Amino acid sequence: MPHLTLEYSANLHDAGRLGELCQGLAATLVAQVDEDGRAVFPIGGVRVRALRCDDCCIADGSPDIGFVHATLKIAAGRTDAVKRSTGDALFDEIKQHFAHQFAEQGLALSLELQELGEAGTWKHNNLHARFRKD
Repeated sequence: MPHLTLEYSANLHDAGRLGELCQGLAATLVAQVDEDGRAVFPIGGVRVRALRCDDCCIADGSPDIGFVHATLKIAAGRTDAVKRSTGDALFDEIKQHFAHQFAEQGLALSLELQELGEAGTWKHNNLHARFRKD
């Protein structure tokens, strides 16, 4: 972990440059450090994906209103300060990325963080070993 999922309204697809945003958000996650300067998230656990929502209704249903909702799922154990700084960094990047659309149309941006316990997750992953620097 972390896994970041972006759900976005279809009317943002063409101008939204979602692939570019995913790359930037992944880099932001990798760059996070704790109070001691250690990496917070292992690169092998980073996942960022964008899911287009073709069927949705936002506010009054006007076709020029859009949304982006980001859900960040992380494993338990990070401090509140780390969670806050990570959320702030991601949300700032999302707001900056969509600043033009925000100025030109109705747009709702949101981010939530979910902390998951080990008891409710199953994983089979060889990526950590690939990126480990021994």
